[in-house]
Amino acid sequence: MPHLGLVTVVVRDYDEAIAFYVGAAGFELVEDTPLSDGKRWVVVAPPAARGTAVLLARAVPGEQVARVGDQTGGRVGWFLYTDAFDRDHARMREAGVVFEEAPRREPYGTVAVFRDLYGNRWDLIEPAER
Repeated sequence: MPHLGLVTVVVRDYDEAIAFYVGAAGFELVEDTPLSDGKRWVVVAPPAARGTAVLLARAVPGEQVARVGDQTGGRVGWFLYTDAFDRDHARMREAGVVFEEAPRREPYGTVAVFRDLYGNRWDLIEPAER
């Protein structure tokens, strides 16, 4: 049965992206494999990820560089689920993650928008009980 394995975030630099996603956002470094021409296969994932991870892909000069931080035209593009919103929100803020808003309760759960180090918008969300 098909499943979603990786989603890509285009980054300026592998090491600064790893520092943010692992150090501030709390992801785990799953893989960091050197490739040709200075490229690397860098995969990070939240600790409780269920098969889906993020591929950190260094932008090549040109249009990709222009897209760093604006891959979704200013919309929230990624949704980081948590089972303890207050705990993870506080830990991320203490680690320097910038949230655009105070947490809010919606019919689908508790949510707050944050930006990664490049400006891409993410939701931190604890889904409502169904």
